[in-house]
Amino acid sequence: MPTEKVSMRKIRKVLKLSHENVGNREIARQLHISAGSVSNYLTRAKAAGLTWPLTDEWTEEKIYSVLFPSTRKNSAQPRPDFGKVHKELKRKGVTLMLLWYEYQNQYPGSYSYSRYCALYQEFAGKVNPGMRLTHHAGEKLFVDYSGLTVPWINKETGVVHKAQIFVAVLGASNYTFIEATEDQSLLSWVQSHVHAFEFFEGVTVCLVPDNLRSGITKSHLYDPDVNHTYQELADHYGVAVTPARVRTPKDKSKVEVGVQGIQRWILAPLRDVTFFSVHEINEAFRPLLKAYNERAFYELEGSRVSQYLEIDKPSLKPLPSRPYVYAEWKKARANVDYHIAIDKHYYSVPYKYLKEIIDVRITFTTIECFHKGNRIAIHHRSYKQGGHTTIFEHMPRNHQEHAEWTPERMHTWANSIGPNTGKLIKALTDMHKIPEQSFRSCLGILRMSKTYGKERLENAAIRALHIGAIRYKNIESILKSGLDQQPLPKLEAESIAAVPIRLHDNIRGSKYFH
Repeated sequence: MPTEKVSMRKIRKVLKLSHENVGNREIARQLHISAGSVSNYLTRAKAAGLTWPLTDEWTEEKIYSVLFPSTRKNSAQPRPDFGKVHKELKRKGVTLMLLWYEYQNQYPGSYSYSRYCALYQEFAGKVNPGMRLTHHAGEKLFVDYSGLTVPWINKETGVVHKAQIFVAVLGASNYTFIEATEDQSLLSWVQSHVHAFEFFEGVTVCLVPDNLRSGITKSHLYDPDVNHTYQELADHYGVAVTPARVRTPKDKSKVEVGVQGIQRWILAPLRDVTFFSVHEINEAFRPLLKAYNERAFYELEGSRVSQYLEIDKPSLKPLPSRPYVYAEWKKARANVDYHIAIDKHYYSVPYKYLKEIIDVRITFTTIECFHKGNRIAIHHRSYKQGGHTTIFEHMPRNHQEHAEWTPERMHTWANSIGPNTGKLIKALTDMHKIPEQSFRSCLGILRMSKTYGKERLENAAIRALHIGAIRYKNIESILKSGLDQQPLPKLEAESIAAVPIRLHDNIRGSKYFH
């Protein structure tokens, strides 16, 4: 009588329900198989002495062999080498169907395809319980931080810090890289990736990070938002970022198993060691990581390093000619002075972009400005707070006319006229965040010495400083009305420099008219 081939789970269920005195028809109804098949399974089990409950010795293969002895016509045929099958599946284009055909060609009439697949799944479950995904050579690099940290002490302050542990695992070979970092910042995250690619001497097709804030700005099942800097890193190395799905542990099981391994074989042995820098921690990691990667597998032949050399490394894409240079992205608004502020230093953009939002790419050495994807400016980075970096072509035309002037040159000319004229010009340039913006007024004032003479301009500067009215219009009014030639009332001992300077052109005070 032909018998339906069903899963071992259903066969076990047949034996269990029969043991509980459930009728054959009811068993068939519950399991969606024919009553004849139920009867046949029970007859075969009785003949083989197979009773419920089953002991541990009754493996799936043994049960099949006693229930269906005809499925293996030649018992001398060897069992497939599933360790080799497991390794072959990591090669591109290799499938279980292909390997089964090859096995059938070598041993005709052996395992059916369904039986072959079932035996492999049983083997794979022992190699990596809970993991059923097959990772192909050079395809994926899984990255994450270990849950454990390593303490280190700052010798100067005595403060104890906790180093974070970055972990990267190749999908096919399980070859592992680890690195201690001071924190989980974007800079540390990106630099660890660069070091990992250098360690593996190549690049995978995909990066599989957990939904870490450093790399993924917004988690989403189908379209997660990748941090701009992290995406730039991926573009530089030609790798796709495919974050692990939220609440889907199998997506990141490779790195989680890797984390467990490094905690056991690398972090635990160092638990009683005192470190005084992150560098010391990484130096201690090197020999332990080498030994971990060379440790032989339990169920498979070889080790992580041998599998890496045989499977992953030949399939990795080559590294680019230069490593990625860390760059951070920010948004800044171009102010009315056509400059943007980055770390309290001011960089110019073309003046037509006033009040526009600018995307800024920041490296250790450069500042690049983009507007709607187009680069509009590039500067050498300056770390001088309060300073300005201005490109001549970015200025409006009226500012360009005075670009050959510097504050130092302006002050030298003013002091040659007189000390109070020097104080006047310095006060005027100090009123502006960008000194160049005061140059037009300063030049106008200094050129009055050609019309009215140095002595009158110096006297006008004394009066202007005394009354706190130092704009161009103020000086021009004093000279035109001849007030510079009249004595100042009640100068007394008060210092001219101590008089507050009024910034509004129309506020002159009562002293102005005396």
